[in-house]
Formats: sequence, structure tokens, C-alpha cells
Amino acid sequence: MAKTAQSAMYRGSVHDFPDFDPNQDAEALYTAMKGFGSDKESILELITSRSNKQRQEICQSYKSLYGKDLIADLKYELTGKFERLIVNLMRPLAYCDAKEIKDAISGIGTDEKCLIEILASRTNEQMHQLVAAYKDAYERDLESDIIGDTSGHFQKMLVVLLQGTRENDDVVSEDLVQQDVQDLYEAGELKWGTDEAQFIYILGNRSKQHLRLVFDEYLKTTGKPIEASIRGELSGDFEKLMLAVVKCIRSTPEYFAERLFKAMKGLGTRDNTLIRIMVSRSELDMLDIREIFRTKYEKSLYSMIKNDTSGEYKKALLKLCGGDDDAAGQFFPEAAQVAYQMWELSAVARVELRGTVCAANDFNPDADAKALRKAMKGIGTDEATIIDIITHRSNAQRQQIRQTFKSHFGRDLMADLKSEISGDLARLILGLMMPPAHYDAKQLKKAMEGAGTDEKALIEILATRTNAEIQAINEAYKEDYHKSLEDALSSDTSGHFRRILISLATGNREEGGENRDQAREDAQEIADTPSGDKTSLETRFMTVLCTRSYPHLRRVFQEFIKMTNYDIEHVIKKEMSGDVKDAFVAIVQSVKNKPLFFADKLYKSMKGAGTDEKTLTRVMISRSEIDLFNIRREFIEKYDKSLHQAIEGDTSGDFLKALLALCGGED
Repeated sequence: MAKTAQSAMYRGSVHDFPDFDPNQDAEALYTAMKGFGSDKESILELITSRSNKQRQEICQSYKSLYGKDLIADLKYELTGKFERLIVNLMRPLAYCDAKEIKDAISGIGTDEKCLIEILASRTNEQMHQLVAAYKDAYERDLESDIIGDTSGHFQKMLVVLLQGTRENDDVVSEDLVQQDVQDLYEAGELKWGTDEAQFIYILGNRSKQHLRLVFDEYLKTTGKPIEASIRGELSGDFEKLMLAVVKCIRSTPEYFAERLFKAMKGLGTRDNTLIRIMVSRSELDMLDIREIFRTKYEKSLYSMIKNDTSGEYKKALLKLCGGDDDAAGQFFPEAAQVAYQMWELSAVARVELRGTVCAANDFNPDADAKALRKAMKGIGTDEATIIDIITHRSNAQRQQIRQTFKSHFGRDLMADLKSEISGDLARLILGLMMPPAHYDAKQLKKAMEGAGTDEKALIEILATRTNAEIQAINEAYKEDYHKSLEDALSSDTSGHFRRILISLATGNREEGGENRDQAREDAQEIADTPSGDKTSLETRFMTVLCTRSYPHLRRVFQEFIKMTNYDIEHVIKKEMSGDVKDAFVAIVQSVKNKPLFFADKLYKSMKGAGTDEKTLTRVMISRSEIDLFNIRREFIEKYDKSLHQAIEGDTSGDFLKALLALCGGED
């Protein structure tokens, strides 16, 4: 297995300034800072238009001409985030990294995220320069300082990375790849406990090309990506460090695109992270980061910076960014290949779906029925017992308890529960007691009855259920409400939205694998629709998205990216509106990554003022035995907090206790 040659093309956004004159630039900066106030526009324009090497020459010229330190003068004249950004640009990269690490380990507490970001992403040469710069700037040994401020396996891996001794072999040994796969598997999945030393040795020393092949073979051998094993076997900062290393091995630009997105999403901006990345990557791989950012998040890095920052700080960051990939002609052709490779990886991955609720061992329906009767008998109700039993039994076991309860006591368990508990807890417990198809049928009925329609609930259920689940829902709806689901949808919705829902409600989606030739035709069919022809576009999308199998649709999405340089979701959001847009987006997101789709639903149900208890309850019930464990993983990966924490901070009382029991653990 030979190492693939990598393009030597420059991928930074900042270049050497033509006709550069360091004396002239030094004079211009001196003039900009002379007198009352400073000309910040001139300062940012000049400094962001010069390469780091040229900035060092300007510093030297400034000292020669005026006997003053340029960085000290800039610190004096500028303030806040803008000052931090400009001063960081004036330092050599290694000294900039050294300053960031010094700040991360100084004072009370440690900024582990900063340590992880720098040490997981730098090359051997950059690591050696960092160690030397730290020694020169602070007259201290970086390794000793890190050892003094960290501990355990986290510390050991940081020290290994700090050596800058990762292998750089041009040829990869297939035998060694297989051996490393086996060693990692035996150190984690096959071992009681975890042999962290093996993970540290292999991930800290092997070459990037070697490790990429190890990750591919690990997936084929174990059926799960290496990231899933790391999350299952490691914990805390050590887990985060190892995941960062894996991300950087796979794609350093993608790692930084994700870091930038997280730095700006939600309320507030993590300016230290934003500044550090924009400075450190501006002459390395900013164009690659921009491409991946545009593909992965369907917005340009430029537009996100523009909307999230202000003033001269914003102007300087946008200069470093180097261009807006949402502007006409700015979306790089290379982005299609990056996106295509990302899809290829996701298509190979076969992640095992896991619920958080499973059948109880030593199940005794007789004992459970008696315990529930006792919990509801007499004055008061023992909610704790009800929650404990119902959230720790599978749905099939709950149906046995219902039957046993009726046989023993001649009473309907559902009716008794309804009379004893109320509010959000009642909706959750009663929902858990219903067979899944009947529960979904009831949710659909509620979404369509009364004034107004809950289109989001209709979309969530019909866009995400399998054929078998849809067919079971149809039967349950007919049995419970003496009316077909199709008739109900027809009378309560209209237009293209109704057609989409009815198509989904037939449960006739193709099953099986992909057909590459057909996928290209399907992608071409959608891509060829004239812009502005909304009716034709919606019809063509429905024909493909509502009928093709999930594996086939993944291939269609890949082919669409190759043809157009755009993700299909971006086109839907741009060309469509209202419920039709929401339905198609839900289908696409479900096809791409269903657990992530539900993680987003859960996050949105709890963010901001107030809680959408209906959505929260519906998702927790419907996914608890299917993929709630995977949803938890996606939640913490995307939102930097666990689902357990989000629920704990947004609900209360017995409802909280029941939800946490379904959640199944703290990640």
C-alpha cells in the first residue's frame, strides 16, 4: 500500500505582498499610531495583507527606524479582541502557539480545549518549533510545564504528541496495519477495562497515511468506526484528545472547520478560539477549511464571521478569511470532491443502532403488575415505583404487564395510570405503555385534530419511519380511529405538502442497495430542473426523495454534489419554502444521519425560553428502543453538552426523573 501523493499547491488565504517594502510599511504603521487616536483601518488593512514572514521584517524595520517595539506600540494603541487578533498576527506562528499554551496552563484551572487543539493538530516540525519558542520566550521547559498542569492518560498523550516524532514513512506496511487494528481491538472492545497505553502508542506515533488505513480496516473488522470505540472505552479530556487526534488524522481542515463553527454557533462567540484558528491557519489551509465549512454547514465561513462579529475585529477576520464562498463564482470546485469523500466515508460506515431501553432480565409481569397496583392504591401515588418499572421494561414487556394487570385485578392499567398521574409525566408514561405503532398513530391524530395542524409532528413521524413501521401505523390508525390515515391527511393538508405526506404514508419506499447508474440519472433529473420552476422542482424531488431507498439516496446526494458543487439540502432551502421545504429537509437529514436529525429535534425542543414538551416526549418515547444511545452521542458531539445535562437543566420533578431514566446515562 503506497502513500498517496498530496498536492503541494498553496492553500492559505494570505500571501506575500507584491513589491513589499518593510521600511515603507513601518513608516505607515508609525503614522497610523501617531498623535491622538489611531487609524485602525490602515493598521488592519496593512497587517492582514502581509505574510507572517513579511510582518517580522516590518517589526525589525520599525525598531531600526524608531527604536521602539512595534508589538508594544500596537498593544498600547489598540484594545479588546481587535488588539488580540492584530498582536497574534505579528508574532511568528510558533511563538503565537507558545503564548496560547502558556495562557492555557497559567493561573487557576487549565484550558484543556486549547491544549488539545494545538497539540493534536501540529506537524512534527511545528511541534519542534513550538518547544523551542516556548523555551526562548519563557525560559521554561514546555514538557515540564504540561506535566505539572495535567495528569493521567491525558498527560501521557500530550507528552507523546509534544515529542514531534510521528512517523513519516512513504510506504505503509499492510501487515502492520492489520496488527495495529488487532491491537486496538484487543485493547478496547475485547478487553475488560481498557489498555490505554496501546491507544496512546499507536495514535501518537504512527504516520497519518498508516492510521487512515488502520481506521478503514478497523471499521471493516469491527463494524464500527474507531471514534465509536474511543467514546465507549475512554472518557473525559483523554477521550476528547484522542477524538481530536483521529479527526486531524482524517482531515485537519475538517477538524478546524468544525472548531470554527462551534466557536460561533449559539449565543456568544468563543473569540479566543476564533482568533487562534484564523491566525494559525491563514497561511496553511484556510482555503480547504473554507471549502469544508461551506459543504458541511451550508453557509460560508465568511458569512458566519460577518454575522457573528463587528467593527474592525470583523473586518480583520474577513480579510484573513479571504473570500465569501456564498458569492457568485466563489464556491470552489474542490469542495465537491471534499464533500464526495465525506459521503463515501459515511456510506462505508455501518454504525450499530442502539436504544437505551432493553428487555429487563428476570422479567416477572406478575410482580410488576402487583407493584404498580400497590403504587396506585390508597391515598397518594408512588410515582417513583411507576417510573422505575415502566422506564426499565421494553415495550413488549409493558404489554405483558398490561395483560397481567387486567387478568389479576380486572382493571385497565392505562385507565388507572391516567387517573393517578397528570401533566407531562402522564403523557410520557401513558405513551410508553402504548405499542409504538398505536403511539405514532395517536400523535398523528393529535397533530391533525382541532384548530390548526402540527405540521412538524406530521413531518417528523412520516419522514423518519421505516416501511414496516409506516405500515403498522396505518393499521393502528384504522383500528383506533376507524378512518384511513391517507383520508385523514387528505382532509387536513393541501397542495404539494399533502402529496408528499401521502406518498410517505404509503410505506412503499424501495428497499435494498444503491444503483449507481440510476443514482446519476436521479441526481441529473433534480439538477436539470430550471431555477424558479417551483412546481416542477417539487414534483421531481418528491419522485426521488419519497420513493428511493436510503442507501440509494445517499448515492444520489453524492452524485448531486459532484454535478453541482452544492449539497442537496442547500438547494432545497434556497429554492423551496414552507412545509414542503421542511418535509424535504427532514427526509434528507434522516437519510444522511437519522440519530443526528433527532438530536437536533431534542436540542431545539429545549433551547431558548420554554420547553417543547410534546416534541421532547415524542422523541424520547419513539427512539428509546431504537437509537437513543446514538442520538446521545450525536447530541454531545454537536452541542458540547450531554443530552442528560440538557434534560436536567430544562425539566423538573418526576417528569425529569422519567426522562433521565429513558436517557440511560450521562455521556
